[in-house]
Amino acid sequence: MAIDRRTEMSTEETDEFLGSHETGVLSLARSDEPYAVPISYGYDSTARQFYLRLVSTPESEKRGFLASNPNARLVVYEGQNDIYRSVVAIGTLVRIDPSELTVNDIQQYGTAKRPLFEIWPKQKEELDIELYRLEPETISGRLIEVSRDE
Repeated sequence: MAIDRRTEMSTEETDEFLGSHETGVLSLARSDEPYAVPISYGYDSTARQFYLRLVSTPESEKRGFLASNPNARLVVYEGQNDIYRSVVAIGTLVRIDPSELTVNDIQQYGTAKRPLFEIWPKQKEELDIELYRLEPETISGRLIEVSRDE
């Protein structure tokens, strides 16, 4: 397998890619300890921010990481017909109090798709749903085309 082309995606290409997808992997880090979880998101291409609904239980590992104000990265990717695209957003994850939601926030959370299935070890009544906004310092996209030697 040889890489035929590797390019940086433009801001417009990156925004279009993020707007056409709805899931990615959110990675959080505190000290030297990582945590990653698949998530659904909404994306505001004007503000270049992500909107997330994160579900957890009070004693969960996810909740522990979120409470520590961790560094955050969101990776969105796809691979089709030997063309691979990925976008990495690095920034700050900000918890949004429901009482502070703006009309724009509500519209953006509306575009954050729920997973097609949900599996929880607890009853729904025991789960906490919190709203977050990822405010990226950087967003970078890459496109790679490969040829497969036969």
